[in-house]
Amino acid sequence: MEFKHTSVLLQETIEQLAIKEDGIYMDGTLGGGGHSYEIASRLDKGGKLIGFDQDEEATEAARRRLEPFKDRVTVVRSNYCNAVGILREMGIEGVDGILLDLGVSSYQLDTLERGFSYKYDTALDMRMDRRQALTAKDIVNDYSEAELFRIIRDYGEDKFAKNIAKHIVMAREDKPIETTGELNEIIKAAIPAKMRQTGGHPSKKTFQALRIVCNRELEVLEDSLESMIDFLKPEGRLCIITFHSLEDRIVKRAFRKSENPCTCPPDFPVCVCGNRPKGKVVTRKPILPGAEELTGNKRSKSAKLRVFEKIAGGG
Repeated sequence: MEFKHTSVLLQETIEQLAIKEDGIYMDGTLGGGGHSYEIASRLDKGGKLIGFDQDEEATEAARRRLEPFKDRVTVVRSNYCNAVGILREMGIEGVDGILLDLGVSSYQLDTLERGFSYKYDTALDMRMDRRQALTAKDIVNDYSEAELFRIIRDYGEDKFAKNIAKHIVMAREDKPIETTGELNEIIKAAIPAKMRQTGGHPSKKTFQALRIVCNRELEVLEDSLESMIDFLKPEGRLCIITFHSLEDRIVKRAFRKSENPCTCPPDFPVCVCGNRPKGKVVTRKPILPGAEELTGNKRSKSAKLRVFEKIAGGG
């Protein structure tokens, strides 16, 4: 299957990156290279783009797509949490812009054997990087009922988390849960029929929760934002596209903290903690997809773009 992914908020992101022809840019989530293609096409031979993705199929697809710009593009197979360290090893001490397009790609969702989607009956996998050992199947079969409840409640925000965890543990006592189809049936049985009539597919929230934990998505995001902001050059911008409230909350909080890092009590007349702002939040409210994009790409519905700009001497 060819790696296909429709880049969400493409024009808005490119506009917000304010690309300089001779700038250095990082795409931390290459996917099929849609955003990167637009960035690279705006660079001259003095500019550089370094793209990262942990998914092997994504990096191969991006290399093919970005072939016309191979003189200015480097593709690296790695999680974006390693990006700043890798860039320093390459002799790069700062970048003019960073892009993160979070979540799962259309290709990953639509490739049956990857096990990301509740729409297909296939092996429970959900690994973005298939070099890692842990799969969704391991989580479902090995984690305790209390751990499963916490995961589904916190990362799926599902009000039936307790019952779903209970049903998973009951089902696996008979035999291991091997496939997405088996898990679908278990989740369906755990949710009252009346409640299944609204709110989308009953498995959606549990599958999101399992995927987030399997790939450590929220920890990676939380652990990476400060170093990425620090790695920006003055006037450099960090653009992040999120797809659910958990990601968006982390980004919003990190941007706010970098804009106003003061830890002094609010009644202090003067700041004495010495923490200086690193930059400014460009997007007071997130940028959302327009009507045309929403019509053409249903998966863009929950997308939000937030932008942070570094200031000279920031931090």
